[in-house]
Amino acid sequence: MAFLAATAGSCLVPSDFPLRTRGGASGAVFAYMSAAMSRPFLKMNGLGNDFVVVEARSAPFAPTADEVRAIASRTHGIGCDQLIVIEPGEGVDARVRFWNSDGEEISACGNGTRCVGWLLMQASGQDQAVIETKAGRLFASRAGERLVSVDMGKPGLDWREIPLAQAQDTCALDVALFADPAFISAPACVSMGNPHVVFFVPDIETAPIATAGPAVEHHLLFPQQVNVGFAQILSRDRIRLRVWERGAGLTRACGTGACAALVAAARRDLTDRTATLVLDGGELLIEWRNDDHVIMTGPAAVDFAGQLP
Repeated sequence: MAFLAATAGSCLVPSDFPLRTRGGASGAVFAYMSAAMSRPFLKMNGLGNDFVVVEARSAPFAPTADEVRAIASRTHGIGCDQLIVIEPGEGVDARVRFWNSDGEEISACGNGTRCVGWLLMQASGQDQAVIETKAGRLFASRAGERLVSVDMGKPGLDWREIPLAQAQDTCALDVALFADPAFISAPACVSMGNPHVVFFVPDIETAPIATAGPAVEHHLLFPQQVNVGFAQILSRDRIRLRVWERGAGLTRACGTGACAALVAAARRDLTDRTATLVLDGGELLIEWRNDDHVIMTGPAAVDFAGQLP
């Protein structure tokens, strides 16, 4: 199903939608790419967390780390936080793979899953989509105009599930990850199919995100590195959040990071089990249900369509 084709009358791409590649994308940085790589893509975003989405159900697409970095480059490539490839899957609507902008493949991406869920539902005309990822099977459903809910599954709370290099109480780590007066309480860890650590801060505007983010991302406690969240509790049902994503840096939104922050806050009784997460790019509604599943609801948007060189 060529649902990424940017043609007039496509159910996914309006007839007046811009078809283009970013200036410079066909330059020397892509010179080593084979002609076989050339194919349509959609540029999408979930609250400003942006993606290049490539359909690979009709023809295989297996980019190398160098090719991912070239596509993700905001100077010479298309530019994105993550590359998403949609593949055929057995018993599901699609299998989806994610790569960070540094070229490393990752298991989960909440905002990206929402965008893919919207594409699949638009293509099928259905109100649900089942998506296979390395982190497991995820379920997307329509929640309104351009709004998608995704059942992100159960959070991993055991230290082995994060994973950590040594045994820890993930509700409140007993280890110093970064020395700064802004970190007045112990951080917490949650796995949402990818590892997260959450610092609770009194004022997110003064939190040392640019220095603490990369330092904690590569801390020895996290053998697979870690996404670093900085959360300010605004009320029992509202959290201000910024996330330094492993392999991508500070992004405008992180869906799995929002899920992790809500779970970490609720475990410490800082919030209820449902809250609005306020990110740089907008708001997500996160619910940690009594059956232990985490539900993320937010928008999905198409920016433009183009052709990879």
